[in-house]
Amino acid sequence: MAETVRQLAEELHALARTLNRRAQVMEVCGTHTVSIFRNGLRSLLPENVNLISGPGCPVCVTAQRHIDAAIRLAGRKDVILATYGDMMRVPGALGSLEQQRARGADVRVVYSARGAIELAEAHPNHAIIFIAVGFETTAPATAAMLLEAEQRDVKNLYIVEAHKLVIPAMLALLAGGDVPIDGFLCPGHVSIVIGANAYEPIVTRHHKPCVVAGFEPPNIMRGLVHLLRQIAAGEAKSENVYGVAVSAEGNRVAQATIDRVFVPADAAWRAIGVIPGSGLALRPAFERFDALRHFEIELGEDQDPPGCRCGEVIQGKVTPAACALFATRCTPTDPVGPCMVSSEGTCAAWYKYRPADARAATGKGGNAT
Repeated sequence: MAETVRQLAEELHALARTLNRRAQVMEVCGTHTVSIFRNGLRSLLPENVNLISGPGCPVCVTAQRHIDAAIRLAGRKDVILATYGDMMRVPGALGSLEQQRARGADVRVVYSARGAIELAEAHPNHAIIFIAVGFETTAPATAAMLLEAEQRDVKNLYIVEAHKLVIPAMLALLAGGDVPIDGFLCPGHVSIVIGANAYEPIVTRHHKPCVVAGFEPPNIMRGLVHLLRQIAAGEAKSENVYGVAVSAEGNRVAQATIDRVFVPADAAWRAIGVIPGSGLALRPAFERFDALRHFEIELGEDQDPPGCRCGEVIQGKVTPAACALFATRCTPTDPVGPCMVSSEGTCAAWYKYRPADARAATGKGGNAT
């Protein structure tokens, strides 16, 4: 019989009583962050188990320079810019894509990368530019889209490449040492592609336990129990409690699809800077799809909104409540930073669910401060 959330919470409390210190666990995935808040799981945590939200929101980690480049491209008369919906309201130095559309730009929301091909075929006299964001979860779809475009000889399709890779970011956070992390609740969606074994470098290099979990409350709580068992025992290994969807090796077909189109490359992350090998670049055979190259757009310097602490939030350095703009100048209806825009953003989750979770609202069981 499957354990209930209550039973798992009791086991978590029993394990926590064996610790003589506070355990810091980072949930990397934005979907985990939202599910934990929505289901009130923070209120079930022991006082000495602290959850830290990490850089798992694709919109939130996209560097300002890519947002600004997309807005500049959208302003061209010969362009139709295609994007996932969460990107529409992210503020840039020149406003947002939503504001650019209000000024007359042709900006369209698509629900899959393939929607960009459909636009390209329907509008042969326009350049269709797709903003390629997301982690290994969405990268295979972008790669498959470009492979299909190559096969069908679609000549008016381009991408702004801004994909990110999870493992290099996790390693960079540990190497930085700014936030103490005792273990990682690893993202379910990404792990379907990369596999549970992908977290071995974190285990071997930094002796940090990693547990892959799904998004339902029982699976999240089971992941936390497995993490605390390791922390209490002084162990570090990679575990997978999401076996219904995640294998040790991951999705080899998706991995091969990414590898056919992209190579790992250095990438800029919002407020973190450039992390070596943490992004993707088009292989030479696919460079004709590079929008920045084709339209000769130079990436500028990042100009993050003054006072916005989104960059610190996604690194687990502060809670949203530590930002002076949170819930005052920065709200879901008038966001200043991307962490308040995205449905997976930590600030958006805090704003939406904090009244129902007193522990999170007061900072107990919340992020590091």
